[in-house]
Amino acid sequence: MSAVSESQSDAAQRIENFRERFRAIEQEVGKVIVGHRAVLRKVLAAFFAGGHVLLEGVPGLGKTLIVRSVTKALGLSFKRIQFTPDLMPSDIIGAQILTEEKATREFRFRPGPIFAHIVLADEINRASPKTQSAVLEAMEERQVTAFGETYPLPDPFFLLATQNPIELEGTYPLPEAQLDRFLFKLLVESPNAAELNEILNRTTAEYRPDVAAVFAGEAGQQAIADMRRLVRQVLIAPPLQNFVVSLIAASAPNGGGSVAAVRNYVRFGPGPRAAQAVVLGAKVNALLDGRAHTSFDDITDAVLPAMRHRLILNFQAEAENVTEDSLLTEVLRSLPRP
Repeated sequence: MSAVSESQSDAAQRIENFRERFRAIEQEVGKVIVGHRAVLRKVLAAFFAGGHVLLEGVPGLGKTLIVRSVTKALGLSFKRIQFTPDLMPSDIIGAQILTEEKATREFRFRPGPIFAHIVLADEINRASPKTQSAVLEAMEERQVTAFGETYPLPDPFFLLATQNPIELEGTYPLPEAQLDRFLFKLLVESPNAAELNEILNRTTAEYRPDVAAVFAGEAGQQAIADMRRLVRQVLIAPPLQNFVVSLIAASAPNGGGSVAAVRNYVRFGPGPRAAQAVVLGAKVNALLDGRAHTSFDDITDAVLPAMRHRLILNFQAEAENVTEDSLLTEVLRSLPRP
């Protein structure tokens, strides 16, 4: 067998391993979660792409349960931060504690709950903007700075934030800079009748299924690291990458080729992080389909979760009930297919 054939065989095996492990996680989480399959797939896609996720939905739809179940399946450390109006930044990052040892007193840094592989920021928009901004550095640089010292976060680091719709009482809209740090924003919908029946069967009976860890120990963390590296190695053809660039420009009111609806309803358009999110989401889609190169459908599937939170609409859009998803759908229709 030639070296090229061996290389192709190894690549095919790595892709197949990625798909099998990904499906195993979905299967384990599916023991507990009813429905929300598309949301779960995008949460896992964001994790292996190295990004963070914002889940939005009314209380009681299972957002927190999704996060806990994914954590168990991945076999990683987990911390939960309940965001409330009185939460302080030091409650998240950590604080200096006066300690006494061998007749000497000194201040030592006690890490906060942000120091975990997977962090759940529950109801993040119920805390004040000052507290919300405490996770900005952690999300971007995978480190925190406290009292003049910089502390690295565990690798991998994955922040999942849940958010109530801004129409609910006691919520603070997330600042644009923080929204842009989320790879995906996913909308959690209410269950249909069949799903609600299954939820009742699972939650009101004596037996409750549990999620088993697909990854465990150092070997599991190494497997996760390999899967994340594989995502970055997926190829994207220049015409498809140029399509993503055109998509970003067409979604900005002052961008070249923007449609009339964008100019009428959008105050600020997406930036480079939006393009990165679309491409990374497309690469995960390609791997799940058994390919080492992205397709046009891979890209379009990633557009809404990657860009809906990066369009800042004006008051006219709010008055006319125009949504980010409808605008992005119109932009996709207006662009020629590569």
